[in-house]
Formats: sequence, C-alpha cells, structure tokens
Amino acid sequence: MTQKLALVTGGLHRVGAAIAARLAHEGYALALHKRTAAEADPILAEALAATGAQSHRFAADLSDPAQVDALIPAVVDKFGRAPDLLVNNAALFGEGEWTDLSADALAAMMQVNHHAPVMLAKALVAASSATSRPAIVNIVDQRVAQPVPDQIAYSLSKSALWQATRTLAVAFGDKARVNAVAPGLTIATDDYSAAQVERLAARMPLGALPTPAQIADAVVYLARAEAVTGQTIFVDGGAHLAPMARDFVALDRD
Repeated sequence: MTQKLALVTGGLHRVGAAIAARLAHEGYALALHKRTAAEADPILAEALAATGAQSHRFAADLSDPAQVDALIPAVVDKFGRAPDLLVNNAALFGEGEWTDLSADALAAMMQVNHHAPVMLAKALVAASSATSRPAIVNIVDQRVAQPVPDQIAYSLSKSALWQATRTLAVAFGDKARVNAVAPGLTIATDDYSAAQVERLAARMPLGALPTPAQIADAVVYLARAEAVTGQTIFVDGGAHLAPMARDFVALDRD
C-alpha cells in the first residue's frame, strides 16, 4: 500500500508543527510548507526522528498568487503524486478594528487566509487521480461563530474560509472531502501573562483551553472520516458557545 502524503501549510511551527508531528506518527509522508526557510519546532523534529517519516520542505509566500499556484505542482514533482491530505493551516494575523480597516489590509489578509487555501484546494483536486478522493482540512477560528470587533480583517478572512469549506464541499462533490477545524486560544503569545491565560481558561465552558495535540486529533479524525464533508469541528473548550466582547488577548488582563 502506498504511504499517504500530507501537505501542511505553515507546518514547521506552533499548531502546524503539532499537526505535522501527529501525521508523522500516523504514518504520513510530509510536505511541509513555510513562507521562508526555517528550522522545525522541537515537537516536529522529534516526531520526524522517531518515525523516520519521509518529509520535504517547500518555501512559498502565500501572499503571492504565483507562488500559491506553484506549490501543489512542486509537491507532485517531488513526491511523484498529489497529496492525500491538505491542511490549510498557514495564516496571516493583524490587529485593528473597523475604523482602522483599509482595502489594502483586507486584500492582503484575504489573499493568505482565504484565496490561497481555496486555490490550493482547487489545484489539489485537479492534480489528483480519478480514483483518489483527497481530504482537505481548513484551520479557521472559533470566532467565526461568535464574531468580535478585534482583528477585523483577520476575522473577515477566516469567516470567508469557513464559508468556503461548505461551498467547496458541495462544488467538489465526490472528488474531495472538505472540512474545517476551528481552534480557540491554543498557544498563547508573549502578549499574554500566565495569570491571564489561567483566567481565560476558567471562562471556557470546559474550564480549559485546547492543546495543539487536541487540534491535531481533530485533523486526523477528519482525514479519516470518509463519510464526512462540509463540517466544522470547534476545538476551543466551548468558547464558541457564548459571545465575548473582545478577542482573548484583550480580556482578563493583569
């Protein structure tokens, strides 16, 4: 049986690295995308060493449509076939409320967070054989269910990708399965204090924030779930169940 192949965008760092590491343990060969050359996070480096998974890194700037168009062909050229799984994990973040919004900022965010994933999905399905049915998993955000005014360009772009998940599932039909995972706050940046993270976790219906491994669990489930398409799994401790006035970083600050 041919080893399965996964392309993970933004696959060397943070949640992307955790997803890629889990896929390595699941027996996948890995096409690991990053905007620029970089070392893998320890969780991924350790998984690659432990499993001996075949992997190759692909540099592509997803803000450049030409580089987006070249990514799937580059993977096919390297591995000799199209991926069985595409995880659209890479994302562009940006601060700002509606008063700060510009057409240029919105266009830049939409290109990386919506247009690139959609075009990669299109290219994957076009490159796949008639007998294969690849799985596509889009990483969106729990805020798509409960919008907040912060980071508005980012929020709009993730909402667009969320809607694209269902639309592409219908459009591709039996040629590909398209699903999404919507994480909540998972890996806090330096903008958060440890005490703030504890308070935010206590806000969640489950009393805890998700871990990268739990995000990866959901991706693996959707990769396997042959009867599932057009669905979104919220892995957020329940954050999407109740509205919040602001994004996490602005809540419960010290």
